[in-house]
Amino acid sequence: MSAAARRAAAALADAAPRIFWTDPDVPGHDVPEPAPPLSGRVRADLAVVGGGFSGLWSALIAKERDPDRDVVLLEARTVGWAASGRNGGFCEASLTHGYANGAERWPDEIVELERLGRQNLDRIADAVERHGIDCEFERTGQLILATRDWHNAELAEYGEQLRALGHKAVNLDADQARAEVNSPTYLGGLYEPDGTAMLHPAKLAWGLRAACLRLGVRIFEHSPVRSIRSEPVAVRLETRGGSVSAPAVAWGTGAFPGPLRRIRRHVVPVYDYVLMTEPLTADQKNAVGWKSRAGLSDAANQFHYYRLTADDRILWGGYDVIYHYGGGIRPEYDQRSETFQRLAEHFFETFPQLPDVRFTHRWGGVIDTCSRFCAYFDTAYDGRLAYAAGYTGLGVGATRFGAEVMLDTLAGADTELTRPEMVRTKPLPFPPEPLRFAGIELTRRSIAAADRNGGRRNLWLRGLDAVGLGFDS
Repeated sequence: MSAAARRAAAALADAAPRIFWTDPDVPGHDVPEPAPPLSGRVRADLAVVGGGFSGLWSALIAKERDPDRDVVLLEARTVGWAASGRNGGFCEASLTHGYANGAERWPDEIVELERLGRQNLDRIADAVERHGIDCEFERTGQLILATRDWHNAELAEYGEQLRALGHKAVNLDADQARAEVNSPTYLGGLYEPDGTAMLHPAKLAWGLRAACLRLGVRIFEHSPVRSIRSEPVAVRLETRGGSVSAPAVAWGTGAFPGPLRRIRRHVVPVYDYVLMTEPLTADQKNAVGWKSRAGLSDAANQFHYYRLTADDRILWGGYDVIYHYGGGIRPEYDQRSETFQRLAEHFFETFPQLPDVRFTHRWGGVIDTCSRFCAYFDTAYDGRLAYAAGYTGLGVGATRFGAEVMLDTLAGADTELTRPEMVRTKPLPFPPEPLRFAGIELTRRSIAAADRNGGRRNLWLRGLDAVGLGFDS
C-alpha cells in the first residue's frame, strides 16, 4: 500500500457508516419524532406521496395557496430519509443541470429557464425566512475549479455565456483561484456568487415538515403506497394500514417509483458517495482559506463537490457514480469501501496541508437520473396524478420548481411554469436490461477516459451527443 493510501485509510478508520446530516449524536440535530402511519380510510383534497423535498414543497405550497385545502402527505419511511436528507446541501438556481445542458436541449428558452431558476432560488430563500427554518442557509455562490489545463478553456467559454445572460461570473487564473481556496491542484476557476446557496439538507426537510404541520397538513410516515386505484372522481392510494382518496395527487418519490411503474422506463437509480471531516481547527482553516465559504466543484466529467458546513467541517463527495444491474437499491449499497478510499486519497491530494484531518462520517445514497439529466414532468390517471422525477442531483433547489409545476398541472392552469418545452416534453427512455447496464457502464468508462485524454470524447460519447443523450458533468 502506498503512503497516500495508508494516510487515506488511517483518516477513514473511525468514520461512522452513518449520514452526518441525520445523525442524532451530532449537536444541534433535533431529529423529529416520526408521525404515526396511516390507519383506516381517509379522504383529502390533495394527496402528496413522498416526504422528500418534492413532496414537502408540494404540500406546503398547496396550503399557502389555499389554507382551506385538505392536504395529506404519505412517506414510506421518515421525512427526509432518502436523497433529501443525504445530499451535499448545494441548493442551485439551475433547473437544467447547468446552463450548458439546458442550452443544448432548449436553446430557444434557456434564457427563460435561467430566469425561472433564479426566481425559484429567491423563493426558497424567502420561504426559509418566512417560516423560520433554521437550515444554515448561506447564499455563498459556487466556485468551479480547473484542475487540468483543458478545463480553463471550457470555463472561459462558460463564463462568457453566463455574463451574456446578465449573471455575475468571474473567471480566475491559478493564483486568483488559490487565493480563494488554497490547493496546489487548482489551475484556474470560475466564481459565480449568486446562483448557489449552501444549506443543511436534513434541517431543511425537518423545517418544511414543521411548517406543513403548522399549516394543517396531515403527515403519515412509515406509510408506503402499495397500490394505486382509479375511482370515478378520485385516485385511491392504498397502504398496508389504510388508504387515501383524493381528486388530485402529487407524486414525488425520486428514485423510488413504487407502484407508479411508468417512471421506471425513464429513471434509473445511481449511487453517489460522501465523506465528512471533523471540524477544522483555526490553523487548518487558515491553511485552506475559503473565506467566501463558496461551494466548490472541479470541472472534470467525474467531478468532486465539496463545501464547508456551519461548524467548519468539509463535506467531500462525488467522482464515482455507481449503477447496479436491474436498478437495484439495497441498504448495503449505501457503503462502498473502495469509493471511500478513493475519495479520501483525492481529498489529501487536493489539500496536502491537512495531513492530520480525519473523517467522522461516510455514506451513500441513490440519485434519480434520467437521460436528459434534469427533471421531467408528466401525468397519469386521466390527469388526476402529476409527477416529477429525474432531478439528477440538483433536486435541492429544483424540487420546489417541480412542486409548483405539479400543482399548476393538477389545477389545469396555464402558467409560466407549465409553458416551457422542458416541462411539456419527456426524456428518451432507457433501454431494458442488459442493454441498460451495458450502456451506463460504457458511458461511465468513456467519460473517465475523456478526463484522461484532455476532454476528448470518444465515438460512443459523440454518438450519445448526436441523439441528445450527451453528458459532460
